[in-house]
Amino acid sequence: MKTLQKFGLFFYFLLPLVKLAPPKQHSATFYDPGLATLEETIFKQSYEDIIFKEDYEDKPQDAVKNQESNDMLLFHENELQMQRDEEILSEGSTNLTATLKRIDLTGNMIQDIEDGTFAKLVLLEELSLADNRLAKLPTLPPKLTSLKANNNFIKSRGIKANAFKKLTNLSFLDLGHNLLESVPLNLPESLRTLNLQFNNITSITDETFCKGNNQTRYVRQRMDIIRMDGNPVILGKYPNAFMCLRTLPIGTYF
Repeated sequence: MKTLQKFGLFFYFLLPLVKLAPPKQHSATFYDPGLATLEETIFKQSYEDIIFKEDYEDKPQDAVKNQESNDMLLFHENELQMQRDEEILSEGSTNLTATLKRIDLTGNMIQDIEDGTFAKLVLLEELSLADNRLAKLPTLPPKLTSLKANNNFIKSRGIKANAFKKLTNLSFLDLGHNLLESVPLNLPESLRTLNLQFNNITSITDETFCKGNNQTRYVRQRMDIIRMDGNPVILGKYPNAFMCLRTLPIGTYF
């Protein structure tokens, strides 16, 4: 009964704000009453650290992992799977959205997400929007630590100038395989990994990653990986753009 309540709340709060592209004929069927009951399509298993197994595509039900005290909602490749903390989702609890810490919407056909969709998810830490058809990013929740939005159709104008500025916990940002013409502005100091490979970035400036104005003492202490391979930009033309970095970005220099 609790599972059914949570399933209903997801569709009530989130799905009205997510616009899906028209389904293809070969799209996977979410629920087939001839094969299983609704309860049998919602899987949950407890593990400590790993989120997905390597054989996810073969056994999607085995790839869902639950970590203690975490709420996870997966809507992965048209298969909805949910996990919960028993204490948080006790009998009579309806404050589902406020408890979510992970949402995975990977591999659907989402074209648009309304700006306020994640506004009330104040505890959300991990969000995956990868492998969809998005042209822009919605407003992001403040405690986000990981954002995967790779393999979409996002252009630079689809990311607000201050989209990441206040995300002081964000450590992993994947915007690879999109249509970005420039590196997003106001990247937070907390970033450790920035994936921008295979976009359409043609140039950078001294302030793209650093502060510019010859501030040679400024160092981005946490940034470990920047991927810019597969872009038209020739990184070797902008030597001052990397003065604050501990390692050079991956990309073309000549």
